[in-house]
Amino acid sequence: MKTKFLLAALLIAPLSATSLRAGNPAQDKDFVDKYKAAFEKGDKATLESFLYTKGANPMALEFYKMMQSEGAGTAKISKIELVDLTPEDVKKASEVQTGPDGSKAQLSLKPTKKLKITVETKDANGSSSSSSENFVAEKDGNYVIPVPATVK
Repeated sequence: MKTKFLLAALLIAPLSATSLRAGNPAQDKDFVDKYKAAFEKGDKATLESFLYTKGANPMALEFYKMMQSEGAGTAKISKIELVDLTPEDVKKASEVQTGPDGSKAQLSLKPTKKLKITVETKDANGSSSSSSENFVAEKDGNYVIPVPATVK
């Protein structure tokens, strides 16, 4: 089941970008620290507050909420970083994507960073790790994870 979520995240990740002006290192660190703390505490309300939802496709929004809360409070983030976009990332972020329901969606903000997270989970059956990436943008002086908006 985790494999399905990871595959879905990889397919949807290009839809999750928005615009972010280059923040300063202190702003980057603050965002990463707050995200990690909220995830590890299982604070779903704070995790959802990072999402930029204006005009969001309802199906995409529910998916993003589910993916953000997957493992929150039970898994540990082993690596988290905010990195600059590659030229390939910029291209993907600007493309119109087709959602699972056939609708067209596109990021409403132009991203300039990407949040990369590696999560480790340990239980009686052993341990596993998974990685995810989300485009990050800046809106009103804050970093946000944009949710794809329906293209009309």
